[in-house]
Amino acid sequence: MFEADDAKTTLNRRQLLRGQFHQQPLLIRPPWARPEDEFVQLCTRCDACIKACWDEILTRGSGGFPEIRFHSSGCDFCGDCLKACDTGALNAPVPAPSLAWRHRASIESSCLSLNGIVCRSCGDACDTEAISFKLQTRGRATPLLDTERCNGCGECFAVCPNDSISLAIPEAN
Repeated sequence: MFEADDAKTTLNRRQLLRGQFHQQPLLIRPPWARPEDEFVQLCTRCDACIKACWDEILTRGSGGFPEIRFHSSGCDFCGDCLKACDTGALNAPVPAPSLAWRHRASIESSCLSLNGIVCRSCGDACDTEAISFKLQTRGRATPLLDTERCNGCGECFAVCPNDSISLAIPEAN
């Protein structure tokens, strides 16, 4: 890993050599992907999972490996990518959405609702009701995120008009 002085960002070697000096967003593999080292060894980059994704959130990423991009919609955990994978890179004993990923959503301080502007897009999009709003004085509402209910589907990320939702793997207690 290399550290860029101006941005105080940790970069991997590939980013440095390509001149990508900005922090990359969390790399999210398809649902039920094996741990990264196993996934990279097993995945043949055949694009079967990408073709199977009717939400079109799976794309060919760095090195040709499939990655999730939540910019247009979230994952509905249909399991089509899991069924399409013949190599075992995607493997789930029980394809439960809560077990698909370790990452969870978080709401940043730039959130419109936190700054007095009426917006509840993320809460409306959240099927698991992990995002709710606590009414405050003067018509304001504070978003509340229940990380136990969040399944990391990315719906809230896709609909946020201010890019105030981020996805990260929670730190172990």
